[in-house]
Amino acid sequence: MHLATQDGKSGLVVRVFIQGAVRCDVVELGQTNGLRFPLDKIDGRGFFEGFIAERQEVFAYRLWIEQPNGEFREFYDPYSFLPTLGDDDLYLFNEGTDRQVFHKMGAHCRTINGIPGVSFAVWAPSARRVSVTGDFNAWEGRYHPMRSMGSSGVWELFIPGLQQGTLYKYELLDSHGHLRLKSDPYSTYFESPPNNASIVNSPSEYQWGDDEWIQQRSETQWPDMPISIYEMHLGSWKQASEDGNRPLSYREIAGELVEYLQQMNYTHVEFMPLSEFPFDGSWGYQVTGFFAPTHRFGTPDDLRYLIDTLHQNGIGVILDWVPAHFPKDAFALAEFDGTHLYEHADPRQGEHQDWGTLIFNYGRPEVRSFLIGSALSWCEQFHIDGLRVDAVASMLYLDYSRSHDQWVPNKYGGRENIEAIDFLRAANDAVHQSFPGVLMIAEESTAWDGVTKPTHEGGLGFDLKWNMGWMHDTIEYFQKDPIYRKWHQGDLTFGAIYQHTERFNLTFSHDEIVHGKGSMLLKMGAEHIPEKAKQLKALYAWMWGWPGKKTLFMGSDFGQSSEWAYDRSLDWHLLQYDDHKGIQTLIADLNAFYRRHPNLGRCDFDSSTFQWINHSDHESCVLSFMRLDHGAQHTLLVIGNFTSVTRDHYRVGAPHPGIWQEAINTNTKRYGGHVENTRQESVSMPIQWDGQAQAIDIALPGMSTLFFQLKTS
Repeated sequence: MHLATQDGKSGLVVRVFIQGAVRCDVVELGQTNGLRFPLDKIDGRGFFEGFIAERQEVFAYRLWIEQPNGEFREFYDPYSFLPTLGDDDLYLFNEGTDRQVFHKMGAHCRTINGIPGVSFAVWAPSARRVSVTGDFNAWEGRYHPMRSMGSSGVWELFIPGLQQGTLYKYELLDSHGHLRLKSDPYSTYFESPPNNASIVNSPSEYQWGDDEWIQQRSETQWPDMPISIYEMHLGSWKQASEDGNRPLSYREIAGELVEYLQQMNYTHVEFMPLSEFPFDGSWGYQVTGFFAPTHRFGTPDDLRYLIDTLHQNGIGVILDWVPAHFPKDAFALAEFDGTHLYEHADPRQGEHQDWGTLIFNYGRPEVRSFLIGSALSWCEQFHIDGLRVDAVASMLYLDYSRSHDQWVPNKYGGRENIEAIDFLRAANDAVHQSFPGVLMIAEESTAWDGVTKPTHEGGLGFDLKWNMGWMHDTIEYFQKDPIYRKWHQGDLTFGAIYQHTERFNLTFSHDEIVHGKGSMLLKMGAEHIPEKAKQLKALYAWMWGWPGKKTLFMGSDFGQSSEWAYDRSLDWHLLQYDDHKGIQTLIADLNAFYRRHPNLGRCDFDSSTFQWINHSDHESCVLSFMRLDHGAQHTLLVIGNFTSVTRDHYRVGAPHPGIWQEAINTNTKRYGGHVENTRQESVSMPIQWDGQAQAIDIALPGMSTLFFQLKTS
């Protein structure tokens, strides 16, 4: 309805497009009898128009139509409602600083002037027309063209009568006259492929029960705490064998997962991406729904139930988040409005050659609003306790995995991606300021300086960084036959040089046990499973003694023999065998030890609390170090013997006099080894050894790692 002049008379004009109607009237609301104004059908395709003379003000109305079968229908005209976005909303969005963007863009159930419906908003600045299509209008783009919000590039429309569960997409007419059918970038729920329609998902009424956890999280200094993370792919953890080996749903897995994590004494679980994605083989790392949990395991509220259950049982939840790239699927972000909107136009900047995906244009403020909004929405809507940011190295370097002629330098001529750096800093600050206690973790594989340094000090602002160098060096060492290890001791000692340059998270992730790399167990430098199991247990205890937080991929904590496969369950049946059960028991005990001695977590990032005892006994392949803290009772000795030679009287330097008692021995019968479970003790001798004032003689089984502490009673 618009003010208009016709034949010299002022009044109102109303235009409507309704297919399949033989008559259409405007019905004025608020009148006792409801004044009616018939419209003329001016086109056989369904266009109606009418002029209401001598009315100077737009009034509230509904449309009344008669259908060919004689039925009547009365409904509200979407174009009778004012925009749901204001100038401030559009300004912040275009500026890239709107931290509430996910409450405005996308589809939202709203009640306007007492009328329920759904508001839609999408960014498509180069489109000539954008329409909302769906199961409510036979996917006809001419029914609901959206309103352009001017230079903001945003299109908006409120459609009364729509509700939860409505399927929809956007139909865009690009500048070349081509139609594009796109899912909503801000959608919070999707149907399954191949249709991939967005689904209207009204604000959740889920009643959270994790208030105590959230409060405690915000008050916790996580860098000072023991953090032991179980990384998992939800679809292949366990499957319902009685139902075609389908994955367990969010709700089905909740109880079993809590029981397992508590049994294993993990502090956190990290889910590989749960954002919506079309291709199972991408494991979730090629995202098309940056605000939507995948439909594969249930509804968004089902995921809330899983996270709530974990929180109420004292377990934190970390989610893999992928702002580095997105797939080329035609229904999603790629060339969204007919231009390279979310990605760079130049393939030297906008395409990941390794992965066949597209790189976000971090220099566009609206793209930053989109991505930062994604991070904040997971924290707000799903109470996520941490985001592990995938592929950070690929974001930081313009020449990442490119030949010299396949990249474009920054404005200073360098290889650093300045826009991506600014984005990462902004995202980390936004999460930390809006959700105190939420962890930001970088998967960053280079020597970039200051990844975990605060942004106000010039760093990227992450809380933790995966220690990829330590992971690769350690695996390289343990893959070698023990007879050759004496020439490669530096693989284990080199990490100490840079260990405290960042706040590191020690990790053996899913990436290390796929694509022919072999499982953690089969990587070990031995021929037979029992010997491989011994080596893996020695490696794990070495890892838990080394400073840094811990992350271990599912299945690796019981020594799964085969590589991980995304489309089948873990080999849980292996736990009937002592070698695998022993590895699992050891991980549970290492986690318990780590949590039981809070000084270890508190000192993970303090260089003064790590000291080598002896890293020069190459011939024996024995290394030893200390984890120190205030007072002798908190000192931990870690000794690793990485050959099969047993050394019954091995002398180790000790910093304090007293009785040193064995706390962990990876070769005991408890862990499937041959040594009795009784803890050996050694009284220190006032002999200078390994640069220490005291020394102890211990029995050091072959292929084992031992922990010793001063006996306190």
